[in-house]
Amino acid sequence: MSLSDESLFREVDEEVRRQKLQDLWNRWGNVFIAVSVAVILLVAGYKGWQYWEQRQAEQAARDYFAAATFARQGKPEEASRKFAELAAGGHEGYAALARMNLAAELAASGKVDEAVKIYDQIAASAKLDPNLKNAARIRAAFLLVDRASRDDMAKRVSDLNLPNSVWRNEAREILALSAYKAGDFAEADRLMNEILSDQDSPPNLRQRAQLMTSLLAPRLDDKPEAQ
Repeated sequence: MSLSDESLFREVDEEVRRQKLQDLWNRWGNVFIAVSVAVILLVAGYKGWQYWEQRQAEQAARDYFAAATFARQGKPEEASRKFAELAAGGHEGYAALARMNLAAELAASGKVDEAVKIYDQIAASAKLDPNLKNAARIRAAFLLVDRASRDDMAKRVSDLNLPNSVWRNEAREILALSAYKAGDFAEADRLMNEILSDQDSPPNLRQRAQLMTSLLAPRLDDKPEAQ
């Protein structure tokens, strides 16, 4: 085959390829354009959503910091108002934290029932982190330990008194205080000693447990009273 023949065949092959590409474009070009536009719009929408989410988070963080500052400055009304606004906002994470702080402010002002209601709502939420929900359960139980029955306290926190639970010592303290209120001093002492023997118990909780065991010591021979 001569050089001129090879060149001719190459030109023919290239023309055939161009024709196939043209046919494909004529058939699918509009689809390709539509898909390309859709991808561009999706990317643009996603980037816009990310930007909006970032702005929402930044604003929520500023609002939360402002509310926390009011609380530190001893301005409970301003703090409660700011936390309430944030709790009703659209940022789920900061809204949940704001509700926790709002409940704490309500409890500090003597509105225990309102605080417990908020804590219970947080604990019942299916969307929130389990640790936050359990923290709400513990806080509600501490507020109720002086007024609720021993059975109610057990229903609230007994499942947190497990070896692998990070809330086990807080649950033990609540159950011990409830047992003490019911006159079951032996059970209260047992639970407090579990706190003392747990290497992971927080220092402040350990101190309260030591104080409680010293108060319980003279009463361990007393018989439990009726609940």
